[in-house]
Amino acid sequence: MSDHHASQDVHTLVPVLVHRLFRALDAREFVPGTMGALATEDVRMETPVGAAEGLAAVERLAAEAVERFVRTQHMASGILVDAEGDRADVSWNAHMTHVHEDGALFTVGGRFDAEARRTPDGWRFSRMAVRPVWTQGRPPVVG
Repeated sequence: MSDHHASQDVHTLVPVLVHRLFRALDAREFVPGTMGALATEDVRMETPVGAAEGLAAVERLAAEAVERFVRTQHMASGILVDAEGDRADVSWNAHMTHVHEDGALFTVGGRFDAEARRTPDGWRFSRMAVRPVWTQGRPPVVG
């Protein structure tokens, strides 16, 4: 694959990975292996409610984070991909709405910083970090 085609590949496929991640979170698709289509075995994730390392641990952290709410909606915009070879630095703006059982909202505006790697199975996240910029409403109980 030429450098031009490789660049198109990463700039097309990595944003799809971002949207698939958010779709999985909102659909609560945490059957074992779901994150394997999105992340590497050694993935690391940092969130305001905790950090995890390894695919199974990241799956648990993601499930625990969204299951604090009855519904969530994660939206991504401004996806930037800076690729070099088989790795890419990725960042995007995120607007995350969480609905408590009583209907109250907890909304977060922020940014995700991530790293993606090209694997034999395609592009996968190897690191993700949620960086809140602002919040509104009642946060979840942590602990």
